[in-house]
Amino acid sequence: MSQKTDTPPAYIALALQSLCEAVNDCTSVDDARARILASIARMSREIAGSKAFIGDGVKLAVLPEYALTGFPMGETAEQWRAKAAFDPEGAEYAALAELAVKHQLYLGGNAYETDPHFPELYFQACFVIAPDGRTVLRYRRLISMYAPSPYDVLDRYLDAYGADALFPVADTDIGRLAAIASEEILYPEIARCHAMKGAEVFIHPTSEAASPLPTPKNIAKQARAIENLAYIVSANTGGMTGTPIPQNSADRGSKIVDPRGLIIAEAAGGPSMCAYGEVDIALVRRARRRAGMPNLLARTPAALYAGEYARAAIHPANTLVNDGAVNVPGRDFYKARQEKVIEALAKRGVI
Repeated sequence: MSQKTDTPPAYIALALQSLCEAVNDCTSVDDARARILASIARMSREIAGSKAFIGDGVKLAVLPEYALTGFPMGETAEQWRAKAAFDPEGAEYAALAELAVKHQLYLGGNAYETDPHFPELYFQACFVIAPDGRTVLRYRRLISMYAPSPYDVLDRYLDAYGADALFPVADTDIGRLAAIASEEILYPEIARCHAMKGAEVFIHPTSEAASPLPTPKNIAKQARAIENLAYIVSANTGGMTGTPIPQNSADRGSKIVDPRGLIIAEAAGGPSMCAYGEVDIALVRRARRRAGMPNLLARTPAALYAGEYARAAIHPANTLVNDGAVNVPGRDFYKARQEKVIEALAKRGVI
């Protein structure tokens, strides 16, 4: 990526902690789609109210993970694709684009979506939509326990989109933006690969069990910011309805973390606009150009690790492709696949 010469002025980022009205209990696809559009309209009102309180400096708003649908709970892949996966050219993304245009901000979020190259599957995607309505970033989650990812169909995915699609970074007038999906914050390689392509602000849509005590994800958010000298804008759900899970199980803790790992804003429980704070790209660029021990990004000998990672290829790619056909597995497949990886780790003496 070429060196960026223009440094944007500081602005406000909002991690909108919004209620997820899941579609699991919808009895028809039409009902599910209507609920999704109603949720987008509600979040548009929440953003309008937040901007009115905070002021005109809000240039980035991030929605929680799968905030418009929830996640599959017993539905087959085919059922969930029909009920909850968005067509990239469909009504749901069009409504989200209208939201970004209406409020004149960059809108980050996360959704399940279909792909014409893989009609059998759905992917979980993070997106950023610009104030003119264009989708400027689409990142498909690479590590997931029970859902398909590009890694599961890697060769075909690379043929369709090229290697740059795996770790995309959007060069925008509010900085270089990238995305980390939910528990991927626990994998330092995901953030580092984006950072090595210039990412300065990570949107982090998540839906997690929060706590006033330190949690793995919250520790990781600060660690990823420190390691990469980047901002983390992490939006958690403000509760979830429409599922058997108690409503507030995925709630509280949306936050803004600065490149020093300092939490500059954090929301308590329930739907909230309290996780907003200033993002100063100049701070990121000064820190990354300053020689010294804190500049961990510049001190990372990436090539040193490449050989060991290559030798540790125990989690194979393309596991959803068999005899040229793409499989649509159930949850049992993913569990069995992980058990095989655990066996391989044991044979290597890792565990």
